[in-house]
Amino acid sequence: KFLVGAVEYDVDALCDGKEVYIAGIMEHIEAAGVHSGDSTALMPPVQLSAENKVEVENIVTRIALKLGVVGLVNVQLAIQDGVVYIIEVNPRASRTVPYVSKATGVPVAQIATRLMLGESLKDISPKNNMIAGMSFVKSPVFPWKRFPGADIVLGPEMRSTGEVMGIGRNFGEAYAKGLIGSGMTLPMSGGVFLSIRDEDKHRAAPIAKRLSGMGFHLVATGGTHRVLTEAGVESEFVYKVKEGRPDIVDSIKNGKIQLMLNTPMGKKSALDERAMRLAGLRYDVPCITTIEAADALIDALVSLRAGDLSVVNIQELQL
Repeated sequence: KFLVGAVEYDVDALCDGKEVYIAGIMEHIEAAGVHSGDSTALMPPVQLSAENKVEVENIVTRIALKLGVVGLVNVQLAIQDGVVYIIEVNPRASRTVPYVSKATGVPVAQIATRLMLGESLKDISPKNNMIAGMSFVKSPVFPWKRFPGADIVLGPEMRSTGEVMGIGRNFGEAYAKGLIGSGMTLPMSGGVFLSIRDEDKHRAAPIAKRLSGMGFHLVATGGTHRVLTEAGVESEFVYKVKEGRPDIVDSIKNGKIQLMLNTPMGKKSALDERAMRLAGLRYDVPCITTIEAADALIDALVSLRAGDLSVVNIQELQL
């Protein structure tokens, strides 16, 4: 069954058939259900409890040894209400290996090759050199503009064609760098459109309050506008497509919207939402389609406004 509200994790590990070395545990910003290749991943994890961390490492170790892996193994897990679930196991290198290697200073692929050629982890003794206090974010790169008419909603089918890495002294800085590197234009001011599905509406007001406090003008469709009003957050009502004019697509065309936060509401609203997202794509308005990413985006905007985006030399980090 689908794990509602679960946090997904990617683990890359090395195994020589007798011992296991956990190379990296990555925490997905998007909830479980979005393809791991399309998810934004964070190292080190921020929501993973010490107890669950030990359990995850134990699970990965047992699986790798039981499978007789010699080299690399990637395990995807989800944690819901403190319970760890295994999604899938891949006894091979993962696309996250370069990211883990750069974040930890451990040449993961090189060590995996040496293990496959007969060396042992005991002989190699890899050491994690990740700097305490630093954050590392892997952001996917999407080809939306190359495919006119393609919808940008994320799901179990992988859509990304690449990825970039952001490094920062805090999560906000790292995430902002990752988003900018992936081609997203982050607004410093202007209008933010919110259309949040019912399952996420309980998280809409806190996000809207932070945006309003930063001086953004909020625009929302009926249900979201009502939730924000009840929470004491001021927003401008706007029509959905075919509800009346001017509608949200008109607002995007007229330059009133600089950022969209739209979590898909299902088949009933599919046409309306698709038209809105395609308009955003056409007029270069960034659109966030998961509530978790919307929450994280605000941290990025805070760092961007504070001028925290200084250059980090990755070679110096690993000395």
